[in-house]
Amino acid sequence: MSPQSRKYAKFGIPITIIVLALGYLAYSGVQETKSYYVTIKELNSMGGSAYSKRLRVAGSVQPDSIKRQGPKVEFNLVENGLVLPVVYTGSETPPDTFKDNSQALVEGNYGRDGVFHAQMLQAKCASKYAAAPTATAANTPAPNTEAASTNLPK
Repeated sequence: MSPQSRKYAKFGIPITIIVLALGYLAYSGVQETKSYYVTIKELNSMGGSAYSKRLRVAGSVQPDSIKRQGPKVEFNLVENGLVLPVVYTGSETPPDTFKDNSQALVEGNYGRDGVFHAQMLQAKCASKYAAAPTATAANTPAPNTEAASTNLPK
């Protein structure tokens, strides 16, 4: 082996190992955080493959199904007459908008016990926070900014 070949091997092998290790870490990180969005109907038809994937499921919170037990919350999601029991054990408390008949999105794993075990919970707000413009507000002229700017100190 020539001295130049040894020099390339001395630096090339460690660099190759580092690049392969970083590639593996990136691939495995993507695989762990990847989640599939499915409906309750699709979840029921997935069969055994549903148990091994990280999933996201949305639906309406069934009225009178919310049971809070400390940090754990049990409730049912409903979509087109199908019911999915959910147990949320995330690190954050459910948002204030999480209540009966609200739209919710859960992320986690479907258990063989028929219960969706969620680590993330989002609740959609049914109402808008901003008021709709009224007819009088739309016809009100804008304030005169030219007159206001003349009173500024120099």
